[in-house]
Amino acid sequence: MSFQVPKNIYNGKINIVKLGKGDTETKVGGDTALPFYVFEGEIPNSPIIAIEVYDRKPEGWPETVSKYYDDVFNDPVKWAQKSISKYGADAICLNLSSINPDEGDMSPEDAAELSKNVRESIEKPLIVYGAGPLEKIAEVMKKVSEKNKDSNILMGWVEEDNYKTTAAAAMGYNNNLAAVNSLDVNIAKQLNILLTQLGLSSDRIVMDPASSGLGYGLEYCYSAMERLKIAALMQDDKMTQMPIINNIAPEIWKVKEVKESQKDYPEWGDQEERGINWETISCMSLLLSGSNILVMRHPKAVSIMKEMIKELL
Repeated sequence: MSFQVPKNIYNGKINIVKLGKGDTETKVGGDTALPFYVFEGEIPNSPIIAIEVYDRKPEGWPETVSKYYDDVFNDPVKWAQKSISKYGADAICLNLSSINPDEGDMSPEDAAELSKNVRESIEKPLIVYGAGPLEKIAEVMKKVSEKNKDSNILMGWVEEDNYKTTAAAAMGYNNNLAAVNSLDVNIAKQLNILLTQLGLSSDRIVMDPASSGLGYGLEYCYSAMERLKIAALMQDDKMTQMPIINNIAPEIWKVKEVKESQKDYPEWGDQEERGINWETISCMSLLLSGSNILVMRHPKAVSIMKEMIKELL
């Protein structure tokens, strides 16, 4: 008598969200089983890796990662192109840090024009994140959506306090939204309910759980994401069936453990290897807990993660 391995029963399915259009279109989601459980269901669309690009030269990056981009720091278009052609990015995450009144106060019109220039210069999907007060981000994303009409970009981010303006812009110009929650299943559900009640289709929403990297907080992040996936797949909870994005790179590369040199901390080992491992371990944890889109920084960490995804699928 043969032994049958028991399998989980799934009643739900993760929504499929389309990023990009035409030749750039990429689908995320569609899973009918827990992450990489290909023996229990289907994972029709592989998780994707986006590389972050900034609208100006970033400050505070350790040389162990900045050396890969220092020739393109002052040109977001070339930065995006290099990230795809040389480092294999599946998408580009454009960070509009200069819209912050304390960091340059770039106008919504200029930010929107930049996003359009980057989108038109690449053959991969575009993700656009803002930085600064919620009111300014909403104002900027309204123009960004208008300037990138019908292109299925993913705009971030919205919270309960600023979702109406940006959601209306996403609906009016056929784009997608990243809905941020503070690692709370109930808050994530509530925001998704508000967005869909406003009229935004559920297949235009991606959840951003404001995740932490390796270290304090990662366990809680893993648990919250896992509960979202279980609710979506096993309980068929429609308001948790949105794919998940983890904009993790800024969280990884700001911590002391990746920024301090080997000279100052010889017992910590090679600084670049340390940073690559920190980003890789963090991203692997997020993938196993349900991430569909990872935003990364170090090219070697990106290469390792792409190989891992390939092996697991």
